[in-house]
Amino acid sequence: MRSIATCYNEHAIKVSDSYCSGPSNRAYVTPKLTPSIPNEVACIYKTKLLNHQQLLITLTWYNRISGQGLIVNVDEYKMNSSSSSSGESKSLSSSNSQRLQKEKGTRTFQSCNLKIEVFWDFSTADYHNGGPEPTNGFYLLVLADSELGLILGDKIEEVLDLKKYKTIISQQKFSLVSRSEHVSGNAVYSTKAQFCDSGIAHDILIKCDRDDEGGSKSQVLTVSIDKKKIFQVKRLKWNFRGNQAIFLDGLLVDLMWDIHDWLFNPKSGRAVFMFRTRSGLDSRLWLEEKVLEHKGQDRPEFSLLICACKSPD
Repeated sequence: MRSIATCYNEHAIKVSDSYCSGPSNRAYVTPKLTPSIPNEVACIYKTKLLNHQQLLITLTWYNRISGQGLIVNVDEYKMNSSSSSSGESKSLSSSNSQRLQKEKGTRTFQSCNLKIEVFWDFSTADYHNGGPEPTNGFYLLVLADSELGLILGDKIEEVLDLKKYKTIISQQKFSLVSRSEHVSGNAVYSTKAQFCDSGIAHDILIKCDRDDEGGSKSQVLTVSIDKKKIFQVKRLKWNFRGNQAIFLDGLLVDLMWDIHDWLFNPKSGRAVFMFRTRSGLDSRLWLEEKVLEHKGQDRPEFSLLICACKSPD
């Protein structure tokens, strides 16, 4: 079976008029259903060391029946490697994956011929709506041969000697390149995403529900950003796969969706939504198998993947 991206022709992209001409004037409609909460969030960060070696640090936050925790995985970034497009699954199965289940601690291990040190404290962390990923009240620090690889959280100044670590903190060269969320529940999904370092974090709401405005009993797919309805897809039995381009922070962002199993396999169906930045109007729609074939080019700036399992109606 082909992947979601290969199902679409590059000429099917159409830039959303609602964002080209400014935000929509239509009022944002609060969903009747409470947005589903992710049970797993995987974030891939790319960091560049002083010796120009590049690493991919994958953090997989999870909240399962067995408990809540974090899996840390460190891999070397290579342009001709397929590991970056499957970072999440690799982080769960690689020999250098480290599962952190304690609220506070340190961990040292070897990866990519480097000494990796992880320091963390989630003992006072806050979690939005009971999700697996902390929002504040925590810190996470990853060092590679005593060089800063990743630093997250708002409590880092409370535990580090800023004079000692001032140099490595000022030299931080890491960025979030991919985020994936696995959610289950109803067909309303809410998240935040920052598509570039200079942009802001945008509120994203995806809803698949009855068409209240049109008075139809058929379901429609609605995507809202920052409480503005960007576009709506009707006749989902024919439009269960598709793509739409939008502008955010001066960037062209492709949104692709596949809700086939939601409609035709409701008992175990899963939908996939992907947001991905691209360089310009004349660039092609992103294809998974083509991204890593362009030698001399870096990977796209950011991608957001939502895998959603909907409870049967």
